[in-house]
Amino acid sequence: MAGEPEQAPRLRKDAERNLARILTAAREVFRDRGVGATLNDIAHHAGVGVGTVYRKFSDKEALVDALFDDMVETVDGYLRQALTEPDAWVGLTWALERVCEVQSFDRGLREVMLGTGRGPARQKQMRDRVAPSVDALVARAQEQGTLRRDLVPPDFPILQLMVGAVTDHIGQPELWRRYLTILIDGLRAQPGRPTPLPAFEVTDEQMHDALVDSSTEQARTRRAGTRRKKTT
Repeated sequence: MAGEPEQAPRLRKDAERNLARILTAAREVFRDRGVGATLNDIAHHAGVGVGTVYRKFSDKEALVDALFDDMVETVDGYLRQALTEPDAWVGLTWALERVCEVQSFDRGLREVMLGTGRGPARQKQMRDRVAPSVDALVARAQEQGTLRRDLVPPDFPILQLMVGAVTDHIGQPELWRRYLTILIDGLRAQPGRPTPLPAFEVTDEQMHDALVDSSTEQARTRRAGTRRKKTT
């Protein structure tokens, strides 16, 4: 009996460690295998029993929800931290870079989070959570005269899509920083000396393959959309 009070905290710590291992493993497995990954795959990668995973998550969607919640919390934290920066331009551009880092996941993980049945609800969850902070960051930077006046908060998700497409199609995980730098210079209310760019380290062959792959994928998407319209 004397040992019972010590047992419960130890069990809670074990459970926390298992949860952290499962979430880490899930990120890695979903990135590599996309929507085809199973809870069994994740349990094996985490080094825990399948029953341990199922006790914490009833199905794969519940596990993806947990990963997405963590991402939302991370993004919201960056934005709230940016709001504490007296220089609104510094806060805004710092937050934009941090968010682009978060969203520079491999395509497989993004597909699992946003390309399944709950994708629209998850996107709305992100938008509802972060929109007030983005609105405030934009308003402050414009009031301080550092951000161009014709920019509106909904422009930022489009900028993130543009930056994310670099990683998707070129395959170099850090190349997006070069193009984010170009975009940030374009956001300035009074453009000055251009910011030095990160190196361009893409071969002609890589660029050619990326453009061909992008065009082929777009063509497949258009054909699939046309077939769906004909059957409805």
